[in-house]
Amino acid sequence: MSTATAEALQAALATVIDPELRRPITELGMVESVSADDNGTVHVAVLLTIAGCPLRETITQDATTALMRVDGVAGVDVELKVMTPAQREALKEQLRGPGGQRGIPFTKPGSLTKVYAVASGKGGVGKSSVTVNLATALAAQGLRVGIVDADVHGFSVPALMGITQKPTQVDDMILPPVAYGVKVISIGMFVAGNQPVAWRGPMLHRALEQFLTDVYFGDLDALFLDLPPGTGDIAISVAQLLPNAEILVVTTPQAAAADVAERAGTIATQTGQKVAGVIENMSFLEMPDGDRMELFGSGGGAILAERLSAAVGSDVPLLGQIPLDIRLREGGDAGTPVVLAAPDSAAAKAMAQIAAILASRPRGLSGLSLGIEPRQG
Repeated sequence: MSTATAEALQAALATVIDPELRRPITELGMVESVSADDNGTVHVAVLLTIAGCPLRETITQDATTALMRVDGVAGVDVELKVMTPAQREALKEQLRGPGGQRGIPFTKPGSLTKVYAVASGKGGVGKSSVTVNLATALAAQGLRVGIVDADVHGFSVPALMGITQKPTQVDDMILPPVAYGVKVISIGMFVAGNQPVAWRGPMLHRALEQFLTDVYFGDLDALFLDLPPGTGDIAISVAQLLPNAEILVVTTPQAAAADVAERAGTIATQTGQKVAGVIENMSFLEMPDGDRMELFGSGGGAILAERLSAAVGSDVPLLGQIPLDIRLREGGDAGTPVVLAAPDSAAAKAMAQIAAILASRPRGLSGLSLGIEPRQG
């Protein structure tokens, strides 16, 4: 093969993205060798992180497709091998930084990830549905997004995202499954069947800490945490582990729900966190004649935003009102978020508008050291 052809093969493989790490396989050191014989058949050896990599077929297919686009290639033979312990250590060091040290990357100096803790005063307000749709909408805009399903006792994010794949474990590093461009981790991925998780406070804290330290999300633009209802152990743990997390409060329109949701937001006065805004779900049902039926009353979201603004001493906006929509429920049951399954639906449009507001917020530099020192003249 000529030098130009060898470069073309490498360039083609550079377009193959590892489905879990979301980076080119060439950049990750996964291409051991690539060559072509006189008949135009390309032989490529790809190193997997572990022998039982669940997406080995995806990597094989993507590598084959990419190489077949190169002029002169008549066939592709992909050989899958497994990284040695030394190669895995090198990969972990590359991903985590010098020494491959563990830690919560979202609290390290230089992290620009926007962290949103999605909270509610009580269950049944559609908090998880809002979380997965906002995350998916942001990913559809090209942002790098992750979800931590922090509702350990009531996990539902994997089902809402249609995820059945288990995370891949590379020594002490966990690679989260990816759905619709969103990296997701949940205790539900480690539980057999529909078994309940009967854990108390210290174990809940440890599970959340492990998700944040051991799971490799990479450089994210936004991380969503789907919190359990109320202001219990997980809410306190989030404040301790992710003090930079901003709270998104989900409520329904009735006054009683707003009263309960206020507690979920005012926890920020005790933890020093910021409340990013209020989202009102199940705001109304649009009738065939165009009228709106307000099944759960009206005004709860606006009232809550006003109360929280007064409580925390800063403006807390009402980010949007999401109507009742049967396609939202259908999308959740099918594992396809409504923003993708029915983007023209009223609920999807409302979610997309809220996601656009969040996307317009820049990755913050507040509090970061820029390495600049004043000079004395």
